[in-house]
Amino acid sequence: MMTIGISLSGGGVKGIAHLGVLQALEEANIKINNIVGVSAGAIAGALYAAGYRPKHILKFFNSPQMLKFFQPTFSFNGVLDMEKTYKIYRVFFPDDRFETLEIPLTISATEMHQGKTVFFNSGELIRPIQASSCIPIIFKPLRIGGHYYIDGGTINNLPYEPLVTACDFKIGVHINPIGYMGNMNMKNIVERTFHLGAVANVEERKRFFDCFIEPPHLGNYSIYDFHKIKEIYQIGYDYTKGVMPDILKKMEKVASKKTIEGDWSIQGQ
Repeated sequence: MMTIGISLSGGGVKGIAHLGVLQALEEANIKINNIVGVSAGAIAGALYAAGYRPKHILKFFNSPQMLKFFQPTFSFNGVLDMEKTYKIYRVFFPDDRFETLEIPLTISATEMHQGKTVFFNSGELIRPIQASSCIPIIFKPLRIGGHYYIDGGTINNLPYEPLVTACDFKIGVHINPIGYMGNMNMKNIVERTFHLGAVANVEERKRFFDCFIEPPHLGNYSIYDFHKIKEIYQIGYDYTKGVMPDILKKMEKVASKKTIEGDWSIQGQ
């Protein structure tokens, strides 16, 4: 069987689009064997790896508890504390360990002092999820084992490294394309500055994937558009359904280039 890995980028509330992408892949009987996620992609990826279905995860993102913590008031002090989300995550991850997930998962975060990407794939699960989604300025950096971490997307918003040797076919999903900026207020300027850096590092990485999914209409949404969750989900779903013939062709092409013993078919086909 061909092993299929997927990388899920960050993008604030636009991470909801990952659920639409995953739903479309499921309907095409494409089974994901390995996941790497960053920021919003780490949250969606962890829930999916734990066995929750995309529509169930959509309800989780739209719950009052999560909206309370992920719809923060803009601040330069980074006063919001990601630690407060622990009890919410614990409901969905009662064992709080990577090893209990149904699908192997890697989470990417940025270590502040050395300015490097760190990958978590074993042991405690919730704190790496929190660290990966610590948006600079909005949330306080999260401390794990004597190191401070912030949003993994600051320097690597589409990590491919954990999939290189683990998977035969690699899918990259970027849900935060550049769009119109809107008003030139301080909040938008800071958001756009962070956004431009994240998109630049995606451009460098997308060539490492066999398939790259980036719904262009998501550029019309802000990372804080919490009232448009259902629209964002639908965009991810509709776009992936539309490009599915191309995805399947690429999978067949990769499979045909491989030489192995025995019968090898695409996982789930």
